[in-house]
Amino acid sequence: MQSHELLREVIQQAGAKHVAAELGVSLSLVYKWTEASQADSGSGSANPLDRLEALLKCTNDPRLVQWLCERNNGFFVRNAPADGAPPENLIPATNEIVKEFADLLQVIATAAADNRITREESLSIRDRWEELKGVTETFVRCCEQGNFRPLKLPVPGAAPAVKQRGH
Repeated sequence: MQSHELLREVIQQAGAKHVAAELGVSLSLVYKWTEASQADSGSGSANPLDRLEALLKCTNDPRLVQWLCERNNGFFVRNAPADGAPPENLIPATNEIVKEFADLLQVIATAAADNRITREESLSIRDRWEELKGVTETFVRCCEQGNFRPLKLPVPGAAPAVKQRGH
């Protein structure tokens, strides 16, 4: 879905006059946001979503999206790369989640050791939590995409599986 298409739906539900009044912009500008941009041979204006996307691309800083998500009682987690870059083996991927969780618990334990948590400690806990969510989301996406099929192959350096009698 294009940004102007999404804005058209959202603005139609909220009411164009209401949006214009709340944002302190003209009604015609709000309507222009719902049209394809001039670059797409439309008569629209660069809308807030397109501008946000451009800002993200030029800064390459996910904190912009994280901030927006937090302001709406949510959180941002990057998707796993689509090019097959996620781990090919389940054990290292699982170990990464356990390591990240252990790191989070260490930060929490250190922060709580004096029976209080400062603003700086809260930020550190938040950073570790965001990292754990990202690693876990990547793991889940790998599972969903079937990236762990190589598990059926022997792991180099691992002892061969012992075959049970009668099987």
